[in-house]
Amino acid sequence: MPDGAPKKPAAFLDRDGVVNHDDGFVIRPDKLRWIDGAPAAIRRLNQAGYFVFLISNQSGVARGLFSEDLVREVHRRLSAQVEAAGEHLEALYYCPHHPREGNPPYRVACDCRKPQPGMLLRAAREHDLDLKHSWMVGDSLVDLEAGSAAGTRVVHVLTGYGRGLVEHQPERFKIRPEHTAEDLLEAVRFIVGRDGDGSGSSEGPA
Repeated sequence: MPDGAPKKPAAFLDRDGVVNHDDGFVIRPDKLRWIDGAPAAIRRLNQAGYFVFLISNQSGVARGLFSEDLVREVHRRLSAQVEAAGEHLEALYYCPHHPREGNPPYRVACDCRKPQPGMLLRAAREHDLDLKHSWMVGDSLVDLEAGSAAGTRVVHVLTGYGRGLVEHQPERFKIRPEHTAEDLLEAVRFIVGRDGDGSGSSEGPA
């Protein structure tokens, strides 16, 4: 990015339970199932001027359930489907680690496994992002905590683990989301409505 150019706002999206159905670990690329409205949501973010990233914990690697090659193949398929629909993901980040499961080098207390903000901070460094005016969208508490720790605003969705948390474990919420949405498409409508054209003019809720 040229010197002096303004930093861009980003939309960080959790993968499983937000963009695609959380059917347990995705161990075959052809088992990836989009949540209704997710492609349209990514398109709307593109149109509004956000850089869009997928941010995903993939501890199945550490647990020995699948390899990093499989994660990358799933992400290649997902990216290809996004591109074929005329949308764009800037990058996909994943954490293969777990602090207690598996063997080194994957068994490690890392700074990239959500709720740690490492993946978001890495994206910000590599893409010159404005985290203050960016968003994290997730269905789990670790998504919200990672976004908050990175300095973004956060939206909680009720797909994936989201509804169960709200209905059965509301006391676990340490982070107050800016909004709770039925799904990613509704979350994006809120984000774009709050920020207008994606210029990042919002400072949060009144």
